[in-house]
Amino acid sequence: LGLAISAKAVPLATRRNRIKRLARESFRACRAELPAADIVLQARAGAGAAESAELRATLERLWRRVAGD
Repeated sequence: LGLAISAKAVPLATRRNRIKRLARESFRACRAELPAADIVLQARAGAGAAESAELRATLERLWRRVAGD
């Protein structure tokens, strides 16, 4: 898992760190269902303003998509 959370997309370091932490937690929970592949997660502008529950739901949808479900 690679994380590309730029300061341009998410200006505040605390929000960048929160996104990284949530992404890692979500990835660890879904790792068994994912194929063996290199995955790079890139944050878009506005990701820092999203609520934690919204980020978790978005990550879950992305992992399902990567898994082929």
